[in-house]
Amino acid sequence: MTRPLTAAQRRLIEAADPGTGRLKGTEAQLTALVKRGLAFRHPRPPHDHFLTPAGHRAREAQTGPPEPDEPQTPPSTGGVFTARVGGEPAPPAAGGAARAREVRSAWQGMLELRRMTNADASTDRPCAWERTHLAQAAALALEAAGHRPAEADGEDGYRVRDTPQPDAVAVYAPDAALRACAETLEGAGWQAGEYTESRTRRRYVLASPRRV
Repeated sequence: MTRPLTAAQRRLIEAADPGTGRLKGTEAQLTALVKRGLAFRHPRPPHDHFLTPAGHRAREAQTGPPEPDEPQTPPSTGGVFTARVGGEPAPPAAGGAARAREVRSAWQGMLELRRMTNADASTDRPCAWERTHLAQAAALALEAAGHRPAEADGEDGYRVRDTPQPDAVAVYAPDAALRACAETLEGAGWQAGEYTESRTRRRYVLASPRRV
């Protein structure tokens, strides 16, 4: 279970720049947010810290009472939002309009992360975080575009799965929706092509983050 933010961490996140997500605080405070997946340190000087998509989510929807401030560093945990890769045994509790708001906010946070971390401030291609979280990144792009993830016992929606290739994921979906999934990923900065499994003859999309 994700540990609630301390009062100091809440204040730090709430005080972040509303446009860029830039944070100000002590090195220890900022490092603690990085370890929780709520902030990242910009790779270029002056190495400022900014909110991650999870950090933006935490600012918009902080729940539960804050814990007392502690000198210890919080454990390393992820944010509260997880994109649906399809087929999860227990889908997110939030649904309908609430889930749509969460997804929309997470996608906007991802675009901001691209702007802040891509060398040319480009938002039309994936950033380093997406390249190291391929399935989650591709699933977020699909869910944000309105595609429906498959339920645990169904085949009607999409399913994003890792592949033996280190920089590619496979997306499975009904034939009628497969081309639309490929187009969505292409529009989100991915290279996507449709293929057929030789053994099962099942169609799928192989997608990898575009670099230029």
